[in-house]
Formats: sequence, structure tokens, C-alpha cells
Amino acid sequence: DVADHCTVCHKCLTPCPVKIDFGDVSMNMRNLLNKMGKKSFRPAGAAGMAMLNTNNPQTIKLIRTALVDVAMPLQRVANDVMKVVARKQTSAPPATVGKAPLKEEVIHFINKKMPGGLPKKTARALLDIEDRDYVPIIRNPAVTTAETEAVFYFPGCGSERLFSQVGLATQAMLWHAGVQTVLPPGYLCCGYPQRGAGQFDKAEKIITDNRVLFHRVANTLNYLDIKTVVVSCGTCYDQLQGYHFDKIFPGCRIIDIHEFLLEKGIKLEGAGGYLFHDPCHSPMKQQDPMKTVKALVGDAVIKSERCCGESGTLAVSRPDISTQVRFRKEEEMRKAEATLRATGVVGQQQDLKILTSCPSCLQGLSRYGDDLQNGLLEADYIVVEMARKILGASWMEDYVARANAGGIERVLV
Repeated sequence: DVADHCTVCHKCLTPCPVKIDFGDVSMNMRNLLNKMGKKSFRPAGAAGMAMLNTNNPQTIKLIRTALVDVAMPLQRVANDVMKVVARKQTSAPPATVGKAPLKEEVIHFINKKMPGGLPKKTARALLDIEDRDYVPIIRNPAVTTAETEAVFYFPGCGSERLFSQVGLATQAMLWHAGVQTVLPPGYLCCGYPQRGAGQFDKAEKIITDNRVLFHRVANTLNYLDIKTVVVSCGTCYDQLQGYHFDKIFPGCRIIDIHEFLLEKGIKLEGAGGYLFHDPCHSPMKQQDPMKTVKALVGDAVIKSERCCGESGTLAVSRPDISTQVRFRKEEEMRKAEATLRATGVVGQQQDLKILTSCPSCLQGLSRYGDDLQNGLLEADYIVVEMARKILGASWMEDYVARANAGGIERVLV
């Protein structure tokens, strides 16, 4: 029960007088429980992990179809049907010690809507680059040459398998920045979700296999002289630090896509008018994330504090705990909303957008759509919002069409 309650945000380390990172302690507890066969089994959490553990395109398509086309729409319908009962629960969440009664657990699972309107295919499926034998190099042939700067983009699970618009927006903005984008061959996971779930052996195997593969990629593409590894996910950033990329691509660095775009001088021209949720595992490391976000989208940005309650698979594995976490987040969200509307940049009844830089948080924040005092809350990724504003409303279709029309080189690895 103690292990289940930890969101592994590592926020307790900073104030701890004896420097104990309880996030690491929780992961070790989960690993011990797994080895003892005492870890509680949760079907929804197991389905999510199954999608992350496999590299097979057909299996990913099957599981993604079951989740995105069946499970999520059913959950949203259930929320509409039981909205009154659900609202009663979220306004005064019950205690979360021990297992919740089945009826209560069902209401916890549907009390806030999961996201809808997701792309029908993964980013790789849309670009036909699912083959693990080839390294895709994506470039605009009109403005790039073999000497043009090349970056290695590690999309991770959330940005590629589920919220494929995030991976595509990152690629589209790198295309717009005029660099060559090298992607890993096939579907890869960084190994952090497995570590977080206490599956240490599985995580170590994934990490070792990935590092061997990346060394092969580096040897094959040594003529590109890659000096930058780009990520669009904070947990991927944290996990990839242990990959020793500076030994794979000598002298390279790891950087978040948003900080990379800021370096290139690519930003929105406007006053802003957004809420911003900084993930527990923030990928923005070069400076304070709020400074980066304000520089990218405008000064009128208000930070929304507290955890969104998603935390990987926590929200589907222990929805009763997530209900507790979301209760506190709702309070902070309304407070941030009032502050932003008071500036006059966003009208009193106008719909509001909250931006983030984490795929899990994107799913978590999308659940708060009906929880503002005025208007509707829409959750989105910073890089997706930038792609929409800079490249146009049809940015995704345009990018996929351009990339598929001679913008992808496939190198045998």
C-alpha cells in the first residue's frame, strides 16, 4: 500500500534533512514485491505496461487500438452516464488506505474523462518507418545537405506510441529548424516506466539492448557527426542520462525540444495567455522552465502547481489515489485560472489552454476539462501549440506529406 501511493516525483528529496530519496526507495520496494510475488495485479496497469514492453509494430497496433479506439471512448461514455455520482466523489475523496470497494473503485476509474480525439496511428506508422533494420534520417531536401547539423531524436513511448502528435510536432519543428533528424530504428522505450514499476531486470535489459543498438547506429552514421540528442519527455531525459551518450556520440549533449527551439530563435509572437504545468520530471534543465516557456509563448503564462495525478500508470492502476491527488490539483488550477483571467489577456468566459512538456501529464491534464470556474480547459503540449501557430492548423498532414515525399532516408543498420 505504501509503495502504491508514491508517484515517484522525487520532490521529497529536497527538504529531506538526511537526503533520502523516497522515490528510489519506492521503486526498490516495488522491485522487492515483484520478486516476492506480492505486487498487486491491476489489469489496466498491466495493459499499459504491455504496450510499453513490446517493440513489435503489430502488437503495439493491436494494444493501441484496444486502448484508444475501445477502452478510452467507453470510459468517456461511462463518465457522461455517471457524472453526478462521480462529481460527488471528486468533491470529497474518500480515504485511500487499503483496497477500495469495487463499486467505489469503478467510480474512481471513470470520475474524470480520459483524452479523446487522439491520432489513429502512431507517428512511425504514419511515416512508414517501423522497420527495426533501418535508421530513418528525416530532412528537408530543399534546404539541407550532408553537412547540415544532425540531431538524434529519442521520442520515447508516450510521444510516439500514444500521443503521436507530440512526436510528429517535434519532428515537424526540427524540419522547420532546418536540421537533419535521426530517429532510432524501430519502437524503443527508455526503460524508466519499467524501473518505476519495480521491474528492474526488465529495465536493465531494455537499457543494455538500447545502448548496444545506439552504438551500432553511431558507427553506421559516424559521417553525420551528431552532437545533440533531443528528447520530448522528462522521464526519458532522466533515464538517458545513464546511457552515457557522450561515449556513443562523442561530445554530444541531451536537450529538451523546447530548449533546442529557443536556442534556434524559434518562438511564438504574442502575449501568451496560458496556464503551464511543469512536470515532476521536467525535461527543461538549462534554466528555470517558466523562463523557457515565457520566452517561447509569451509573458502571460501562469504556473499551475501540484501533481496532475496521472504519474504513468498510477491513474489506471490506483485510481483511488489519483482522485486524492487531483482534488488538490483542482484547487491550484482554479487559483491559477483566476490569476490569469485577472490579467485581462484571457476573457472571463473564454476557454483556457494549459500547456505541459510530459506525455503522461498531457493525459492527466486532459481530465480536468470541466473543472474550471469559467470556460473549458484544453490540455496540449508546448511544441504542438508552437507547430499549430507557426506551421498552420494542418501542420500534421503537411509534415507527413512532405516527409513521405522524399524527405526520409532509410539507412540499413
